[in-house]
Amino acid sequence: QCQIHCSEALHCTQRTTTMKLPSIAVGFFLASHQASGFSTNLLSSSSTKQSTSSLNVFSVSGSAGTGEGWIDPSAPVNSAASLQKTLDEALKGSTFKKRISILGSTGSIGTQTLDIVDACPDNFVVDALSAGNNAKLMADQVMKYSPKVASLSTPEAAAELRTLLKERGCTDMPEIVHGAEGIVEAATVGSADTVVTGIVGAAGLLPTIEAIKLGKDIALANKETLISGGPVINPLVEKHGINMLPADSEHSAIFQCLQGVPPGGLRRVILTASGGAFRD
Repeated sequence: QCQIHCSEALHCTQRTTTMKLPSIAVGFFLASHQASGFSTNLLSSSSTKQSTSSLNVFSVSGSAGTGEGWIDPSAPVNSAASLQKTLDEALKGSTFKKRISILGSTGSIGTQTLDIVDACPDNFVVDALSAGNNAKLMADQVMKYSPKVASLSTPEAAAELRTLLKERGCTDMPEIVHGAEGIVEAATVGSADTVVTGIVGAAGLLPTIEAIKLGKDIALANKETLISGGPVINPLVEKHGINMLPADSEHSAIFQCLQGVPPGGLRRVILTASGGAFRD
């Protein structure tokens, strides 16, 4: 329950993996303390032809203008070190304890992460929450999880949160902050060991950088962090020795499908267009 939390099944065959997008798989990487990251090194190169409708997992990682392989080391999949780490963490069972900071706590990623916290209360402590302008839902979360830091987008939302908490008789008032600085403060709260980045767009880049610098593991649902900042993020991942794992549904599902797949055991991954921009 704490290790894999997908609402829809993944269908895998020896040569082809076809997947219906799961709602989220946050529990997998949150439970895998210091497990390896998620992007590339996706097995060895292959001459398999890549179609426009599928992802060739054997293709060499790289981005035009930045050079081949720039996305390393966010994602060693099936390297000796990552497989050993996966085994070591699996053998720990449910004895782990993680302290987390959630960026985007009132959104889909954030609320489902908190569902996992509810399901495994002995394994998780919430140290910081950051959200947009939903002060009412944030107040509910603060009353339930007692974070040390609560951040909202605007001064007005932060003031509303403070008022709501006082009206509810909050006896363990968090530090209430706002704006870009508030997100960074939530991401860098001293006691958290893992940061769940569930906020949208480039707003997630700076807090992720600051959290990595402090040695915190990253549960990444903010794709823009690697799309726009990969050449900055990945050297920091390597320098500070942290672990980055995928939280967003498609990426975590692919990551899980690739675990233990031998070279030649998987030809392609097909993603069905079941949500996001394709939905509308």
